[in-house]
Amino acid sequence: MRYEALTSMSRTALCLVGLLGASVCSAATGSAPPLSTEHLTVEQLGPQGPHRAYVVDEAFQNEIDSRVYIFDGDTDRRLSQIGAGFYPGVILSPDGKTTAVATTYFSRGTRGERTDVVEFTDNATLDVTGEIVLPPKRALTLPTIFSLAYSSDERFLYVSYITPAASFGVLDPAAKKVLSEVDTSGCVLVIPWGPNRVSSLCENGRLLTVQLDEHGHEASRKMSEQFFDANTDPVFVQGIPTDHGYEFLSFLGEVHEVNFEGAMPVAAPPWSVVGQAARGHWRPGGVQVAALHRKLGRLYVPMHEGGEGSHKAGGTEVWVIDNTTHRRIARWPIPTKEYGAVIAVDVSQDDQPILFAATEQSSVLTIDALTGKLRHVEKQLGQTPWVILTPDVRQAH
Repeated sequence: MRYEALTSMSRTALCLVGLLGASVCSAATGSAPPLSTEHLTVEQLGPQGPHRAYVVDEAFQNEIDSRVYIFDGDTDRRLSQIGAGFYPGVILSPDGKTTAVATTYFSRGTRGERTDVVEFTDNATLDVTGEIVLPPKRALTLPTIFSLAYSSDERFLYVSYITPAASFGVLDPAAKKVLSEVDTSGCVLVIPWGPNRVSSLCENGRLLTVQLDEHGHEASRKMSEQFFDANTDPVFVQGIPTDHGYEFLSFLGEVHEVNFEGAMPVAAPPWSVVGQAARGHWRPGGVQVAALHRKLGRLYVPMHEGGEGSHKAGGTEVWVIDNTTHRRIARWPIPTKEYGAVIAVDVSQDDQPILFAATEQSSVLTIDALTGKLRHVEKQLGQTPWVILTPDVRQAH
């Protein structure tokens, strides 16, 4: 009995050895045939629709490990992520096929030799297709769509520098090289327009606009008229793209529409999203403070009740404003007890738009942008999802 048991155990052991050596065990042992060899594959994301969102997580608890989460608003699925390093600037190419990330790495993690770089990721395969090493002067700021920007024809890529002297770099994304650096006389960020113009926001409430030549060098510069007073009512730097330029929202809810189509930016008279009775009590706030559906002419603004200094507070409601008549057409309350206040919004530009809203508790809400109906809540999408990017389907096609 003992001998038979030992013999059985010995056969089992020999069978295991045979499997490890890629041999076939004898049929006498009663073993199953070997498993077929597995081949690892990589699934491609494929063509993207208008409801794919790129959620920039600044990872405030461990800032050297920022991420860009790719989320599908149709299937409510997290598709993948892109590593983004330290205090990244992130932008989608005008055709939506590439994610560019301007970031910083240190040779010893949080210290050591600094390397600033722009990395390019193919949005279908998620392969890194190239990089451009920058001088170590990239602006390390909270996420904004104006720290890194493409020209409209994708020939140039602009990156904001602060040393603390302010300037910007002009890059060639096709040749993967730096073309030039342009001093901006204390004005900051890169606000693109057309194939060769860049504006920067100045503390005196003006816009400095630089026009480039075909080689990416400065050809001329002009200063706009003042369109806001930073001492009485500053503007958020997160501009809102329009068909003719950008809108800038002030701390008190004034909307400054700036037309970029002429020789220099020209601002229209400001108007307010807040009625006279609520002025100073209801305010916009957060990081990405508004989104505009350009075809519908609807402006979506997270709003909160607060006083001076509350401009970083998230919205307890989303106000929907008619961008033509300047009248509020809806107020959508946010279930803040469950998900937190809204600190970033973006809206898809299709005919069935989704409003993506990131909250201070790291949830991303998908909301029907026509009705205000809450479609889905994706909890814990990163640590600090502070900027959301959606592809512009009109440009992509």
